[in-house]
Amino acid sequence: MAAELVRGQNHPLSRHRIEIRISAGVPVVAGATLADESGRVRDADRVAHPGAPSLPGLEVSRQAAAGHRIAVDLDALPEAVHRLGVLIALPATPGGPPRFGAVPAPRASVTGLDGTEIAAYTLAGLDAESAVVVLEVYRRQGAWKVCAVGQGYADGLTALFADQGVPQAADLARGIEEAVAHGMTRSIPVRTTETDRSRHTAASVTGPDLPGAASVTGPDLPDGAAGSSYDSPASGAGSSRPAPCGGVGGTEPPPGGRSSAADDDSGTTVAATSSVGGAIDYTHPGRRRAPRPAAPEAPVPAEGPAPPVAGDAVGWSLDERLYNQVWGMFEDLARATAAYRSAVDFAQSRLARELDQALSDPRSRLGSVGDAAREAARARRDELVDQARAVLDRDVAQLTAESEVVEPALPPAYARWDNPVWHGYRVPAEPPLAVRLGDLHLTESSALRIPWLVRLPLERGLWIDSGSHDGAGADTGELRHLAVRTAVALAARLLAVHPAGEFGVHVIDPAGSGASALAPLTGTGALTAPPARGAAGVADTLGRLTERVDLVQMAVRGGAPDALPPGPDTSRQLLIVHDFPHGFDDRAVNQLRYLADEGPDAGVHLLLVADREDAAAHGPLLDPLWRSLMRLTPAPDGHLADPWVGHAWTYEPCLVPVGSQVLQQVLTQVATARAKRM
Repeated sequence: MAAELVRGQNHPLSRHRIEIRISAGVPVVAGATLADESGRVRDADRVAHPGAPSLPGLEVSRQAAAGHRIAVDLDALPEAVHRLGVLIALPATPGGPPRFGAVPAPRASVTGLDGTEIAAYTLAGLDAESAVVVLEVYRRQGAWKVCAVGQGYADGLTALFADQGVPQAADLARGIEEAVAHGMTRSIPVRTTETDRSRHTAASVTGPDLPGAASVTGPDLPDGAAGSSYDSPASGAGSSRPAPCGGVGGTEPPPGGRSSAADDDSGTTVAATSSVGGAIDYTHPGRRRAPRPAAPEAPVPAEGPAPPVAGDAVGWSLDERLYNQVWGMFEDLARATAAYRSAVDFAQSRLARELDQALSDPRSRLGSVGDAAREAARARRDELVDQARAVLDRDVAQLTAESEVVEPALPPAYARWDNPVWHGYRVPAEPPLAVRLGDLHLTESSALRIPWLVRLPLERGLWIDSGSHDGAGADTGELRHLAVRTAVALAARLLAVHPAGEFGVHVIDPAGSGASALAPLTGTGALTAPPARGAAGVADTLGRLTERVDLVQMAVRGGAPDALPPGPDTSRQLLIVHDFPHGFDDRAVNQLRYLADEGPDAGVHLLLVADREDAAAHGPLLDPLWRSLMRLTPAPDGHLADPWVGHAWTYEPCLVPVGSQVLQQVLTQVATARAKRM
């Protein structure tokens, strides 16, 4: 699970070869400093910047760009280096923004070489600063950690370097500016009609009076706050999408993200040609641009959206391109909705202000003059709201058209159960990049469903809440049955998308109350063993899985992860626990908490089907368990929080259509392939 850091927070690094990705709405300069244990940089040779991009164990970009990837090999750093600081600065370009307060909040993420996100930090609250120390990777007692710093300097790189003790800081800052200016002169692309974006800015709905919505950047969505009733739809998503790339220098887009539009002079999130207060562009930074007709004799038509194409994103494979495209659609809908809500809020606030002004004058408070002023204010409010809604409807229509093209092209791991791709299902030879947990939508566009794709292997356990909740619209018994059906659909999908024998499913059903809903798993022989019943079955299943986690942890700590004894099954395991806490004593409860915390790293994943009210007798003992699990609901419910732009997304599970035999057919193939392998 990726950690979303706040200023001053740190996070351990389990990997020593990492990438630090910087995402900004405008071109920025990225660099890094190598400091000693006291945090001082002894000389300019320990600063990596566009003029000197490579140091031992470190390489930065050679020019200003809206997206950067800084390669770091911690093992290759000099022994005297204890702190690695990552910095960004605004280049001194004519017409460019002079301070970070005038641009969208930059975002930094630390990822593995495979793109899996480890930690991320969004630099909110910047104002007059033109240079910022974003992150610091430091070594303490032989272990490396990353810390969110966010220290800004209004006087730019000179002040930043002087604060870190770099000799001749002003000369170094001047040299970096010259290197950046030379790189930009060398690489600025010639604008042609092909570089026009295919989408208008969502902020254009505001008109001259209406400011754009609050700054929205492109981070990976972090988890909801611990202990809150909200989870994040991007939990466990790892590198759900890479940072926007390209920038002024036209850097090649990274694998795993959409093709960049940041080299366009209309900007990525804020128009690059604007200065302070420029209009905010909520278009996804990686959207492809619409081509114009090439016939020289034909007049250039008005700009319009490109026809949607499945796989319209960069990536090493079609599955990766589709994965990135789906998350790009999620971002587009979030941005468009944020712009609409901001426009409505502004229209309402302006209406209140104008009404106050009309009522403040006693002469116009009553009579026809006051009535006319109030009606005019309301008419202006309605006009602004209608304009904002028209732009939102346009963007939603484009996303709907894209969804209609993408959905039929999705592979089984990403597809709904009613997708025809399941009728041609074959057991795969390798696991997929991600898996679909359900659908997400917003109230302003309830008909548009965005697939919720989560990276594999799962980094958090899942909890299907079988209790009553807002919007359930069903009685308790029906919800409990629906919760087990949801668990079966998820387990069947995980079994189906893994190679034969590389994923097993165990079930604990102490009272046997879920027998009918579990029939697709039990009747096809897809389970590793029959469902465990009674207290004895609970103890036996938990004991075996706990032992497996213990053995894996001991092997990893001993430096021999492959030296496991022949007894335990080394494939990944999913434990479905139904009707919790029935049949669980105190020891079993502690074992379950242990599996939830330590199991994912050892290949044991938890899928809990429970009503929290049923476990109220355990009191606060189980609070850490509930917080550690990703909460899902068997019926549509708006409990997934989006702390990126503040949306509450409605989650809806992907269930097998009533009367369909696709689940039995798929699970039969899985069981047959596993039997042949054994």
